[in-house]
Amino acid sequence: QVQLVESGGGLVQPGGSLRLSCAASGSIFRIDVMAWYRQAPGKQRELVATITGGGMTNYADSVKGRFTISRDNAKNTVYLQMNRLKPEDTAVYYCNADLIGAATGLKFARWGQGTQVTVSS
Repeated sequence: QVQLVESGGGLVQPGGSLRLSCAASGSIFRIDVMAWYRQAPGKQRELVATITGGGMTNYADSVKGRFTISRDNAKNTVYLQMNRLKPEDTAVYYCNADLIGAATGLKFARWGQGTQVTVSS
């Protein structure tokens, strides 16, 4: 059973910073693209940032220059450093990974359970 477990969410004032982590565990042969999504109340889930196994990154326009995605392949972990946070960044943040299972050799996707980020004074 492959699981993604997020951590690092919380309440922060506008202009503050948070660092999210998402660790994958289980029978994993390889993790390809890892990503962060977010979903605000009453809105659709949106892509925040992606990172390939080789470290290539991509960001939503709304977070460019403020958020940084990174990964530690040895730890099967992806991070999201969020700086200069704004109230509109308030959402549940989910990590997602495209994985190849060690037992089956098949490719599949997994979602984390989500972590709440609230930006408010």
